[in-house]
Amino acid sequence: MKRDVKGTTRVCGLIGNPVHHTLSPAIHNSLNDITDTDMVYVPFEVNEKDVETAVKGALALDILGMNVTIPHKSAVIPFLKEIDPVAEKIGAVNTLVRTLDGSGFRGYNTDYTGLSRSLREAMVDVMGKSVVILGAGGVSRPAAFLAASEGAAEIFILNRTIERAEKLCADVNSYVGKAVAKPLELGRYSELPDGRKYICFQMTMVGMYPNSGNAVIEDPDFYRKIEIGFDAVYRPLNTKFLQLCKEAGAKCISGLKMLLYQGVDAYEMWNGIKVKDSVCSKLYGKLLGELMEGKSIVLTGFMGSGKSSVAQRLCEILGYEMLDTDAEIEQMQSATISTIFREQGEGAFRDMETEFVKELSEEGKKRIILSVGGGLPIKPENREYLKKIGTVVFLKARPETVYERVKGDKTRPLLKSDDVLSKIKELQEERRDIYKAACDLEIDTDNKSIDLVANEIIEQML
Repeated sequence: MKRDVKGTTRVCGLIGNPVHHTLSPAIHNSLNDITDTDMVYVPFEVNEKDVETAVKGALALDILGMNVTIPHKSAVIPFLKEIDPVAEKIGAVNTLVRTLDGSGFRGYNTDYTGLSRSLREAMVDVMGKSVVILGAGGVSRPAAFLAASEGAAEIFILNRTIERAEKLCADVNSYVGKAVAKPLELGRYSELPDGRKYICFQMTMVGMYPNSGNAVIEDPDFYRKIEIGFDAVYRPLNTKFLQLCKEAGAKCISGLKMLLYQGVDAYEMWNGIKVKDSVCSKLYGKLLGELMEGKSIVLTGFMGSGKSSVAQRLCEILGYEMLDTDAEIEQMQSATISTIFREQGEGAFRDMETEFVKELSEEGKKRIILSVGGGLPIKPENREYLKKIGTVVFLKARPETVYERVKGDKTRPLLKSDDVLSKIKELQEERRDIYKAACDLEIDTDNKSIDLVANEIIEQML
């Protein structure tokens, strides 16, 4: 919905440089809509020399609260009236909340709490574990302090500049009162002790779009030591670092949930509310949709491949609109597909399919999930229209799987046969190459849940 800006509307925002790529407005403005909060959230690009002016200006302009991103997370600290003890120890602030008397801002680090919550959700416990942190910059600091606070047995901080790693280790060790953190020059990663598996936090900007083909370390031997890999980079969702972790058999965690929860924590402090878990799930889907830049998805495949069920789940996750070619044609014709086949013939029905996807492709709609009939891609012109609508995904299933899914459905005209399984095999053989030619992605659905298939589609698109 489009929110009206009134005289009572409060403003929150983000300062950093650059900020135009940020997903934070999607989090906060969506929360405004869901909770009916009279607030707007906007990004402000602030040069390093203007940080003091920006903080004082936000106070003077009665801005309710601010997020802070790179490179200003430490630079804002001298201009705060108060600072949360955890943020003070970390030496970095990413959330500014007005003090109770309104005379200044109090600084918090919700990167710390957001990371903690995302790890709990992924059922990751660092207690007694060996931890590796790649990078010693702003986002590395909350990761290091969190690992130390939650009882990691040892923490290796790897950085190109050894002095920064040494400084972070000294700060962490002073905080917990023991020498748990150890610095190591990034290029000497092979010196990490053998005989143990590591939880690895990738906290640099390496691998961020548009340089998504890079990883801070690319040696497969390094990844064989990792049991859990976390990447603070979320654009793309499936970074080169996480790909290498997955290839080595490690559990992979994207930084998108950390982004979500650090934003939710800030929002709760600004507005004095508690955001429900169900709302967080919706917001996560919204962020996935933003990462896909609203690109639509077209699901093709043989009958019984799961197109309708997967389409519904994708819409629930992403907040997209669902369209089904068969359902749309039935509504426009005020008749069932079986009736159209019987009274007008298959040829007339195929022409209706073509007209529908042609018009849809010309509209250029975003954020839709389109499930298409099994025979629609047969026409070459239809395949061209589908490509214009969105990313075309071919859902595959073995004939036996399809048979089990559709054997009780008497409404499918093409399955009026004495030997339904043989008919399915025959039609699949005829159409397999057509589906392959029509698609951008192929996904197997055999022995997979609807959630697993939907998530696999999203991951491959990102």
